[in-house]
Amino acid sequence: MKPEDLRYTRSHEWAHLDTSGDAPIVTVGISAFAVEQLTDLVHIDLPEAGTQVTAGEPFGEVESVKAVSDVYSPVDGEVLEVNDSLSGNLETLSTDPFGAGWMLKVKIADENQVSSLLSHDEYEKQVVEPERE
Repeated sequence: MKPEDLRYTRSHEWAHLDTSGDAPIVTVGISAFAVEQLTDLVHIDLPEAGTQVTAGEPFGEVESVKAVSDVYSPVDGEVLEVNDSLSGNLETLSTDPFGAGWMLKVKIADENQVSSLLSHDEYEKQVVEPERE
């Protein structure tokens, strides 16, 4: 997947919508920027297939040598598939965060959820010029 074709959350997760099947499926991962900020990854905790996820709520954790960070769902839905290979191969998140580094595939009811996420350009602007609180 090309980063330019994805949608993003302010918390650095990405979403890719696939409408080619019977129901819309969203593939979820974390951005290259997020992986760079976390530095050396040591552990990942992801939900099981069948778990319900809620937009804006944590669905798992990524642990690095410097912090444990929640990973938030960009959409509401049911986890259909989890990328189990990540737990034994965390470097995939660094080497291919937008491809083999995907985390979940989520079946959603309303594909409009994805259009409300940040575009690539909006996300890039947020990363380059973070909002001041």
